[in-house]
Amino acid sequence: MTTLSKKLKLLVTGASGFIGYEVSRQLSRNGYRPRLMIRQPGDDCEICRFDADITLADLRHPDCLRRAVKGVDGIIHLGARATFESYSILKPSILDGSIALMEAGIEAGVRRFVYSSSLLVYSDQASFVTAETPVDPVLDYGRIKVDTEKRLSAMAASAGVAFTALRLPHVYGVRDLYFRQLQAGRLILPGLGKNIYTHLHVADAAAAIIACAEQSFSGILPVGDRLPSTWATFLDIARQHYPNARVLMLPQWLALLATALLTPFRHVRPNPGLETPGAVRSYNFNLAVDPDLLWQDLGLAPRYGTIHEGIPAAVASKREPDILTTRLR
Repeated sequence: MTTLSKKLKLLVTGASGFIGYEVSRQLSRNGYRPRLMIRQPGDDCEICRFDADITLADLRHPDCLRRAVKGVDGIIHLGARATFESYSILKPSILDGSIALMEAGIEAGVRRFVYSSSLLVYSDQASFVTAETPVDPVLDYGRIKVDTEKRLSAMAASAGVAFTALRLPHVYGVRDLYFRQLQAGRLILPGLGKNIYTHLHVADAAAAIIACAEQSFSGILPVGDRLPSTWATFLDIARQHYPNARVLMLPQWLALLATALLTPFRHVRPNPGLETPGAVRSYNFNLAVDPDLLWQDLGLAPRYGTIHEGIPAAVASKREPDILTTRLR
């Protein structure tokens, strides 16, 4: 990371989310005092104990974004609706909100912008995903990520902003849905797990995101660990640490049928989950990323090169115990 005398002032959107929490934690622990954007504070605000400033803003309300970006050197944009729903439902936060954030950042003189995209901008691949692999999204979630990348990239180029879009793979850690379900003792998987997918420990995902901001890296690239693996292998390693968890692996056709039947009732749920046909299809894609992408550009290597090291480290990890100073802006 940069020396303390050269620390950037970085805004992190989606700071209370799974990846946002780890980005915020790493920035706070390494001498930055990031500005962490959340929609509303609460009693369970875990990031509120970090050495950080908290700002209240909503991507769907552009006026409040001007205050959030004032005085920052760069934006790490992780906030948005992360569900496999229709384009129209995703558009206000993912596309419109991201455009509003970039506009506010350009107006405020921000010169670096890192955006978290997704491997789901691709369809099922028979070979490694490389920098030349064309986008071909199957789901609305992937389509809107592609559209957002294009709009943000064009805006950044016009304004002289260093823009990065990281197409993230399956990012894992004890705070994610997969591990929380294992901890709760029950995990339902929508497929038999024989397809190969790229994974990445959340600490490495956060380190790559921060490095892109520090280095003013410009580019749109997928990223992952050193060894793509099947979901079955991922599960085998994880289950060693949760021997009492019950795991049900549904054939893809049955999972598609079940989620299709649930779809009409999703609107009555206050917090829609990922139990959709789109989630089932994406889980069964083959998406293996070329292991050398991005890391060589940044002069870095993942700390956890494979899930064989990463999963045990994730299970063994503890939450940051220090109570640090936080200011509300």
